[in-house]
Amino acid sequence: MMLVEENPVPDAVLPVAQLKEYLRLATGFVDDADQDGLLLRHLRAAMAAIEARTGKILIDRDFTWTLRAWRDPVRQLLPIAPVNAIVHVTQLAHDGAATLTDPATWYLVADATRPALVAKGGVLPPVPPHGSVRIGLMAGFGPDWSDLPADLAQASLMLAAHHYDSRHDMAIAALPPSVTAMVDRFRDLRLGGRA
Repeated sequence: MMLVEENPVPDAVLPVAQLKEYLRLATGFVDDADQDGLLLRHLRAAMAAIEARTGKILIDRDFTWTLRAWRDPVRQLLPIAPVNAIVHVTQLAHDGAATLTDPATWYLVADATRPALVAKGGVLPPVPPHGSVRIGLMAGFGPDWSDLPADLAQASLMLAAHHYDSRHDMAIAALPPSVTAMVDRFRDLRLGGRA
């Protein structure tokens, strides 16, 4: 199984000004924007860490998920949440030939924790022998920073500030406890090996 982000979050959506305010960076100088690139990188790193820990996509963007077999031929849980739309389900033959499946044969159960692709009245389209299925989906809390739950937005700012403050210390790897406490309620703990 492979999940690929098709388009990054646009720079304009990221709250650089809020991060500057949170860091209490001096303003009013000619070189105010000199730190923007660095702050954007820290915001992106913070978002990636939080998304990886929670399985929740913060800002809307497109993904492609490729898998070689259905876990359940009637209901396939999706690897990320919240999923807003399934754009396509494509069968890929071993020779690379792609066949779009009929959207009338499946639907999205848009659950905030465990969204799923579900067959309508039967089973999901078969995976071709030695082939795969590619699912195009759009996921995220919304297109703007203001769409995020307040605690995830705050945790992202806190983690970006932590990265910024410790940017010269290569030993820092774990999430700070204050960030972990804010994001762990969003984690979906899947027990029993079911995905």
